[in-house]
Amino acid sequence: MRNGAIGLVAAGGLGAYVVHLYQSTSHEHDLTRVGNGIASVVQIHDPQCQLCLALQKETRQALAGLDRDKPNYVIADIRTDKGARFANKYGAKHVTLLLFDKAGKLRQVINGQRGSKELQQAFTRLAER
Repeated sequence: MRNGAIGLVAAGGLGAYVVHLYQSTSHEHDLTRVGNGIASVVQIHDPQCQLCLALQKETRQALAGLDRDKPNYVIADIRTDKGARFANKYGAKHVTLLLFDKAGKLRQVINGQRGSKELQQAFTRLAER
């Protein structure tokens, strides 16, 4: 009985984690957040690309290091129809960040791998606009 209770608690914890992960992923992939009154950083992303994954890590580190006025972080997964359409609209390839102001106007394109410190400076400038 004790083992069953422990298993039930573990399964519940795993279920809660999966729900949280799904909600976080859905939120990050919600391209409608661009132009919603908060600056946005959109990563044109291929989840099977190692450079994209490295850029994602650096981008998240850069955003975590900001004290205030953090832009939205949105992922345009080019392996989905919505993500591919978004990337095509801006002529962007994977391993690219598109920086949008609060009104949804494209302000900067960052191509290729960059370090978190350089990205943090760009994100700070974006938030000040």
